[in-house]
Amino acid sequence: MIDGRMKRNGQWLELDWLALGAASSDTINPESEKDPAGLPELAQPRAGSHPHLVRQWLLARSFFPQKWINRLFSIGGIQWNGEQLQLLAFPPVDPRSDASYRHLRRDTKLNMPDVLYEDDFCIVFDKPAGMAVHGSSPGQCGTLDEAAAWYLLSQGDPLNIRHIHRLDDDTSGPVLYAKNDLAQWKLDEAMRAKAIDRQYMAVVQGRMSKPSGTINMPIGKDRHHPARRRVSENGDLAISHYEVVAASSRSSLIRVKLETGRTHQIRVHLSHIGHPLLGDGLYGGSTAQLKHQALHGEKLVFPHPLTDSLIEAASPWPQWLKQLSEEMEFRSK
Repeated sequence: MIDGRMKRNGQWLELDWLALGAASSDTINPESEKDPAGLPELAQPRAGSHPHLVRQWLLARSFFPQKWINRLFSIGGIQWNGEQLQLLAFPPVDPRSDASYRHLRRDTKLNMPDVLYEDDFCIVFDKPAGMAVHGSSPGQCGTLDEAAAWYLLSQGDPLNIRHIHRLDDDTSGPVLYAKNDLAQWKLDEAMRAKAIDRQYMAVVQGRMSKPSGTINMPIGKDRHHPARRRVSENGDLAISHYEVVAASSRSSLIRVKLETGRTHQIRVHLSHIGHPLLGDGLYGGSTAQLKHQALHGEKLVFPHPLTDSLIEAASPWPQWLKQLSEEMEFRSK
């Protein structure tokens, strides 16, 4: 872990060398303790040290992904003055050629979502229901990816912004974005390690018989419907945990935590056990009261890509969920 003695200065990330030295004892990579020439212990870089020596010192301590450090070295993105390390962590992209920016126009009108959390490395947007995270067809406009790019472009800071996870088009809630390659690598790694927690609120049809439970059923594609998924023995591992928060005679308000993140996972799992989401016509839910699935991302918890400190981004209940809860006359369990 690297402590907070760091700051962004334009395109550069500046790190206090003493902070790196203090953190290095717990991060030394034994496999990297020798340089390619076979020298024993790597020497402490000094003022005027060649960037190659600084690179080897960093690689030996596993502060950053090896590919990232090597790429920075290849473009002259490592600088060291004896006290401060500078890494080219925030290079701007060309809005005319980058996929996230090139379709934006000056007259672009976007439904700008609220920002739930932001720092130099990442940002969390509160996606509304009805907005796609990314385009699924050529020329599709009004996506969250577009809104994220427009947000940075309007600040004169066109960074390499990429979403780390997705939500279904009609699911509302927090979506995490990385602002540079380093953050993307680290957060993608956190996703693979299941270190990013996602918590949802859902309204399902029927009164659930158990106050809580775990649904461990693999999910695969439905060969009879191109947009649908189903529980399948040959599908991918999918695990959802739920607890009933409140209930009425005809529906239940539940909180769901994902252990895996398969497409339509919550919708498929709850439909399979006989409690489809209200409004989810694709999986058997009634659309009489709501025209989209009653699913809202309530909270996202993730490790910061540089410090590993846990960051929590909570999304307020949208109006449709507040109204639905009142109409259903839920009683707390």
